[in-house]
Order: sequence, then C-alpha cells, then structure tokens
Amino acid sequence: MSGNNKPNTIHWPSILTVISAAILIGAEVFGAAFAGGWAFGILLGLSDNATYILQAVLMCLGVVVMTIFIRNAQRIEPFWSRKR
Repeated sequence: MSGNNKPNTIHWPSILTVISAAILIGAEVFGAAFAGGWAFGILLGLSDNATYILQAVLMCLGVVVMTIFIRNAQRIEPFWSRKR
C-alpha cells in the first residue's frame, strides 16, 4: 500500500473526450461492418440468411475493435485522477 489514502476523483474532460471519439469511431466501424457484410454477401452470392450471419460476425468484430480502442484511449486519457 502506498500510504496515500486520498480518494480518486473522476476526470470528466477525459471521459467526455473518449466517449465523443468512441461515438464517432463507432459509427464508422459499425457502418463499415454492416455495409461490408452486405457487399460481401452480394459479391459472394450468399443467401439472405448467410449475409445476415456475415453482418453479425463483422458487427462482433466491430465490438472487439471498439473495446480495444476504449482501453487504449483510457491509458492515454485517464478516467481517474488522485486528489492532492
């Protein structure tokens, strides 16, 4: 234990920055996943159900990408700061 018993405080500017970026990037990632699944479905001649499955898989990949983005953004823009 470090001996510093001061509580952490939420650093709102960092949280708002990360959330704003996540909304912008999320719209792009999930839009690309949906459109990419639709385009590959047509290109490969897949049935409607197979196209929907492909879109779902790409959407899940988008969730992974967004999770990685938010974790990395949190390292750069810390959500918590120590009171002095």
